[in-house]
Amino acid sequence: MSPSSRKRVTTTNGPGPDEKKSKEAKRGGEDADANQRSGTGRPPVASSRKWLKLSLLSLAIACFTFAFHDQLSGIFKLAIIRLRPDEGRHQDISSPVQDKAALLFTPPPKRSLPAVRNRSADIAKRDAIKAAFEHSWSAYRRDAWGLDEYHPLSKGGSNLLEKGIGYTIIDSLDTLILMGLTEEYKAARDWVKHELDWNVGGKLNVFETTIRMLGGLLSASSLIKDPPNRAIPASVEDSELFLSKAIELADRLVPAFDTPTGIPLREIDLETGQAYPDVDNNNASSLAEATTIQLEFKYLAHLTQDKTYWRLAEKPMQAVKSAGEKIQVDGIMPIFISPYHGGFFMSDIRLGSRGDSYYEYLIKQWLQTNRTEQVYKDMYDAAMRGIKKNLVRQSTKSKPPLLYTAEIVPQRSFDGKPAWRLLPKQDHLVCFIGGSFMLGSTTSERTPAGVRLASPLESEEEAGEIRVEDWRVGHELIRTCVDTYTGTKTGLAPEIAFFRTPQEGKVAEQEDWFIKKSLPTRFGDEEPVPLIDARNILRPETVESLFIAFQLSGGDEMYREWGWRIFEAFEKHCKVAEGGYASIDNVESDDPRKLDRMETFWLSETLKYLYLLFSDQELVPLSEWVFNTEAHPLPVFEPTFGTTVH
Repeated sequence: MSPSSRKRVTTTNGPGPDEKKSKEAKRGGEDADANQRSGTGRPPVASSRKWLKLSLLSLAIACFTFAFHDQLSGIFKLAIIRLRPDEGRHQDISSPVQDKAALLFTPPPKRSLPAVRNRSADIAKRDAIKAAFEHSWSAYRRDAWGLDEYHPLSKGGSNLLEKGIGYTIIDSLDTLILMGLTEEYKAARDWVKHELDWNVGGKLNVFETTIRMLGGLLSASSLIKDPPNRAIPASVEDSELFLSKAIELADRLVPAFDTPTGIPLREIDLETGQAYPDVDNNNASSLAEATTIQLEFKYLAHLTQDKTYWRLAEKPMQAVKSAGEKIQVDGIMPIFISPYHGGFFMSDIRLGSRGDSYYEYLIKQWLQTNRTEQVYKDMYDAAMRGIKKNLVRQSTKSKPPLLYTAEIVPQRSFDGKPAWRLLPKQDHLVCFIGGSFMLGSTTSERTPAGVRLASPLESEEEAGEIRVEDWRVGHELIRTCVDTYTGTKTGLAPEIAFFRTPQEGKVAEQEDWFIKKSLPTRFGDEEPVPLIDARNILRPETVESLFIAFQLSGGDEMYREWGWRIFEAFEKHCKVAEGGYASIDNVESDDPRKLDRMETFWLSETLKYLYLLFSDQELVPLSEWVFNTEAHPLPVFEPTFGTTVH
């Protein structure tokens, strides 16, 4: 039975209180580290009794939700309708998509496009960023070669499992190619050729392995056939090497998708093929993890002409689309869904962890297959309307105000009924969304040099009101993300910012946003330990949006100015003299403490996007390449398989 034909309810009681412990692993952080390392070594063989209990539990939930389909679906919808945003207006987010602006307020004044297009490189700044990459890479190669992660303070490395699977090396392959680092690339390629072995026991996150490893290999395979940076020689042999490793990895990931809905389980043992659900969260799968494997598996299907990979990518999308249609919430989805019966759990609706890249991949799936799969553009349009209508809010102090995205959090009202609360909290992870809004608002224009993505501001009447609004919202959300950098003592953004609301009175007139602080210690002379909210772990989302905005705007120098200020702050506070860069514990400290961790996305995403921001914009044109959520560029192609998502 197809997911769309199931009549089971789309909402159940949400995952348990341990959700925070298993917060989405995307782009690292200590939570991801703990999740990955919990599977170090071979996993224990599950007893038949344990799996019988899990099966019976899933069956019980399915039966319960089937019996109360109408009631629970109604609760979900009515709870949403009763949501009261900061402005105090009731909102029904179950209404259909309409062809008009969706914001509840007038956005700040529009920023004009530059009078003269600029796509040329800023060579001095580009080379400074390249030097930062070399400073990082050389330290990893010296101290931790072949290991998955690098620790710059202790000058060592660690693995996710009992032996390394090339997390840092494979995640960095395409950066090496784009920067033209020939000798470094050869060393990485040789490690993949002679050392990489997928036959290693232990639990790996399916989503992380797909976006980093599979995406990294496929990107390198494509780029090396005709390297954009001519310092690297083309190699069909290298391309075939990376593709063969990608196919082997993909085949080992396939068992995780063997569920009634096609939604993958959270973890996989590459050696045994055993897949594992997220037991900390009622065996639910996260929205982002289920819907952020599509670019990788669809491109692999295109290269191999193997329809199995294509269908594997489409089944989770159909399951999510069908579940979303039943709850009717303006295209924005709860973050937990059952891989067994395809129903949503009553859980947060947010653009941060566990939700983020679902929205990112909607527009990118449409662009990847050369705008041929309209279903993903329709889902994207519905989602962006829902985000603007229900999540985008204004700050309280700045004139013009900053725009940010809030979260919708389920809770119980005093009478015990389900209710929803708008939480004015924005993770750094959310800062991808500004670039996504701008990317989705573009029109394609054929020029003598090929297809170009054009800003809707170039022809507002032709583009229409919605595209123009999306562009403006995208720019404003980027401006807010940059403000979370420039508004701290270090010039670096926190992991999480909370925004003031009008209900807070005078304090809301004094600041737009704040970082939660730890409680004071019992002894006045002790310094409170900063919360993880205050960390900066070298994240890429803001500079990702800056790169997209710069290229699509025709070279608005403001985006480069913002990017350079961020890079200078990284240089000042995160650079380790002996090699590498480190996360810091508190962006509001005069003297922040460095943490002994250099995330792999520092090399694969943050420095790559900064490098591309200051490079010639013809190096990786967004009309020809789509970046996966780990910043691995994959080429646009004409699909030979048709979509079955409806």
